[in-house]
Amino acid sequence: MNEITKKIQDNVNSVIIGKEEVVKKVLVAILAEGHILLEDVPGVGKTTLAVAFAKTLGLKNARVQFTSDTLPSDIVGFSVYDKDSGNLSYKQGVVITNLLLADEINRTSSKTQSALLEVMEERQVTVDGVTHEVPNPFTVIATQNPVGSAGTTLLPSAQLDRFLIRINIGYPDTKSQIELLKERHLSNPIDTLAPVTDQQGVLALIEEANKTFVSDPVYEFIVNLVEETRYDEYLDLGVSPRGSLAICKMAKAYAFTEGRDYVLPEDVLAIFADVCCHRIVLSSKAKISKLSDQEVISSIIQRVKVPQVK
Repeated sequence: MNEITKKIQDNVNSVIIGKEEVVKKVLVAILAEGHILLEDVPGVGKTTLAVAFAKTLGLKNARVQFTSDTLPSDIVGFSVYDKDSGNLSYKQGVVITNLLLADEINRTSSKTQSALLEVMEERQVTVDGVTHEVPNPFTVIATQNPVGSAGTTLLPSAQLDRFLIRINIGYPDTKSQIELLKERHLSNPIDTLAPVTDQQGVLALIEEANKTFVSDPVYEFIVNLVEETRYDEYLDLGVSPRGSLAICKMAKAYAFTEGRDYVLPEDVLAIFADVCCHRIVLSSKAKISKLSDQEVISSIIQRVKVPQVK
């Protein structure tokens, strides 16, 4: 395993107990310069996870709690008249940061969602004709609660596609819950969490992860998996070309965290469901059969031959 990425994971795992695989996936997504959608019930540590990563990576972070009256200007900023200079002065929105936690993104209007999703794609904001770059690196960790979503504004497929991965944290096991209760009885370890690296260190890791080699058999394996999603009888919509690129970037970053400078088919399989489940649309046949997106993706993986790569 890569030494520095192991230190990062260990640091976050000291706060997020019993969720090593989730922590790893979030780190891999950050190194792949992607955005993360955490879909889970309240109270499982979504906010804590985002803050722990911001502190560990030494990045500037911000948080916005989405509500029905959150405005696009709250996200991207706005201009105000400066009477001293006679010019418009730009007031930054919460998006001008390295790591943004967008809490309950499905509880705000489509207009506000679009403002955030545009920044996620373009990595810049334009206010009154003036463009402002967001800091680099820039990652959005958005959350949504799948329970009690009646009356909320669900993200359409085209906007879900902007997220590199969708994962859930889930409840901790019995041992982890006992450890959690003992540790948090008097203090919260996140208050004393120390950084392992800084902004320049993260940028260097991103650059190194992007250099990870992908062989032709692995490229072909990715394409074969993606094409299976486009012709599956249980899917109305398969994975897009953007999804193919996302699989490749995630696989490269995953291999890098494993301490390799080349991608294996196993790296692709490790991240395939996280990258693809929110990019597909189940058919009526799948719904009648009560199949989940995870089950359909698992079936596709089993049908595609895994190449032998040395």
